[in-house]
Amino acid sequence: MSDYLDDSLDEEEKSKSQVKREMLALQELGLRLSDLKPELLNKMPLSDELRRALDETCKHTAHIARKRHSQFLGKLLRNHDIDAIMQPMNLADSQTREYNDRFHALERWRNRLIAEGDSALQSFVEDYPATDIQHLRSLVRHAQHELARNKTPTASRKIFKYLRDLDETRLGLK
Repeated sequence: MSDYLDDSLDEEEKSKSQVKREMLALQELGLRLSDLKPELLNKMPLSDELRRALDETCKHTAHIARKRHSQFLGKLLRNHDIDAIMQPMNLADSQTREYNDRFHALERWRNRLIAEGDSALQSFVEDYPATDIQHLRSLVRHAQHELARNKTPTASRKIFKYLRDLDETRLGLK
């Protein structure tokens, strides 16, 4: 009798609940993908059929039609590499840890550039070789003057925007 039970229970077999959770996660991922900008979608390894289905998502406005379409997106996503899709998505989605870590790292770079000046600029250029050094140096000088005079940090904001653009270009998000 115990031999029969051992043969019937396969350790690799998933429970019905686990399969359902995975399908719901794929459906949710499909709806999140449909909300992304087309430029970001073009950088993901998606099939043509999935791209067409994502484009058609906005056409489904009724509740049941939207639910049926999300199930279809989940079915199409079964055949895709989810990790390759999630990586650029996590970097662009402000709800994720990866995005927040990247954001905080750029803030640290900005603060370091303003505090240390040219020495930090050389370190930054090593990490981001596409940097326009003269432009960034002038922004840093403006930010230092604003800081010394207790003015609003407009140059500091411009530095952050420039750093974010450089980072997005380097990561292929732009």
